[in-house]
Amino acid sequence: MPTIRKKRDDLPALSKKRIEELKSIPDDKIDFSDIPELDEEFWENAEWVEPDKTQPLTIRVKESVLDYCKAGGKGYQTRINAVLESYVRARQANRVLNVHTVDTNLPNNSQTRIVS
Repeated sequence: MPTIRKKRDDLPALSKKRIEELKSIPDDKIDFSDIPELDEEFWENAEWVEPDKTQPLTIRVKESVLDYCKAGGKGYQTRINAVLESYVRARQANRVLNVHTVDTNLPNNSQTRIVS
């Protein structure tokens, strides 16, 4: 299951009434059943992972690819990066198709072709 990340600014604001309702719930009435407790075993096996830094880059992509990614709304560059990152990880794990450079006579002036 993919991880869905949201920035606080992207979440809908809670009304003052709802905030007060939540504050009024006593701790012993909060259902934590879907949140696993972090025990010693968790912390013994935990590993600190620094996220990769991003680097500004100018690339040329087909208009259709850009339109598709932008159609998802805000965050299209993050989506493009996620696709590229998943490809790299798959290549590193030798789970992806071979990519061969070919001539420019392919449809839509493609420079590469993916073959199995």
